[in-house]
Amino acid sequence: MAEILALDDVLDATVLIGKILSKKGHKVHCFTEEDKAIAHAKENAVDLAILDIKLEKMSGVEVLGILKKLRPTMKAIMLTGYPTVETAREAISLGADEYCVKPIDRDELEDKVEKVLKARGLKSAMNV
Repeated sequence: MAEILALDDVLDATVLIGKILSKKGHKVHCFTEEDKAIAHAKENAVDLAILDIKLEKMSGVEVLGILKKLRPTMKAIMLTGYPTVETAREAISLGADEYCVKPIDRDELEDKVEKVLKARGLKSAMNV
């Protein structure tokens, strides 16, 4: 079971991520505001952050940079409805491990979360 932070400026997207990953045994903390997500990461362990690229106050890439300073071992998956090579390179250079294109596909999200957590040595409820 992993501690997962989900940040998207669209509430429905975080709710969907939470439902999908909670069913897999993960604890998902959902946020629509960057400052609240960052505050959570300051005070709590985060194994994986799932961040939308387009947010209201900052970009998801900026939030990723802040979170990686707070939690260097944290893994990250970036979400975007507008994938570009430039954004992908920037996210990966800051420590993103995977990329998911919106709208969110349940199977793709589950597979990528599983892959990223496995690489970190965390097991999901499916593999226990």
